[in-house]
Amino acid sequence: MTDRLTIALIYGSGREGRFADTIAGWLEPELAGFGQYTIIRIDPAELTFTPGGLDEASAALVESRISQADAFLIVTPEYNHAYPAALKAIIDSCFRPWHAKPIAFISYGGVSGGLRAVEQLRLVFAELHAVAIRETVSLAHAWTHFDPVGNPFRPGQLNAQLAILLKRLTWWADALKAARTTTRYDEAAA
Repeated sequence: MTDRLTIALIYGSGREGRFADTIAGWLEPELAGFGQYTIIRIDPAELTFTPGGLDEASAALVESRISQADAFLIVTPEYNHAYPAALKAIIDSCFRPWHAKPIAFISYGGVSGGLRAVEQLRLVFAELHAVAIRETVSLAHAWTHFDPVGNPFRPGQLNAQLAILLKRLTWWADALKAARTTTRYDEAAA
């Protein structure tokens, strides 16, 4: 199948000086190079948060973009052995638009490379009826993988990992898109 797919690239961190910008700066041209993806961005730095989560306008924007997406690619750090609160607010802003869609992770952090955050996110997305794929690009000590202007020191290695992740994400996106077209997910257990 593999028609053009819409991938929502979700930044996990909204912190000033975040490393997600470096990773996304490498990632977006790579995704464009595959030529089969339309990329939409969900960036917590561009959203407004309240003590209860996203404000109404931000929540509507996020829900719209999640609804448009066929798949998700989440770039997340690990903060204190977990994923950031801004990412949780984005995730919790809607429910049904996540259903029966695949999610892949590019994680980063210190020695764990963000994998503890990813393991927790897998549990969250299972509850949302989304499919977290096995492949993950994990960057331990992420700042050692890129030069000061954001170019990877070992692009071949990093791009090879990304290529495998994208092939699996595309397979799942195509399969689940076809399934959603045949039967609405909510109707499958009705």
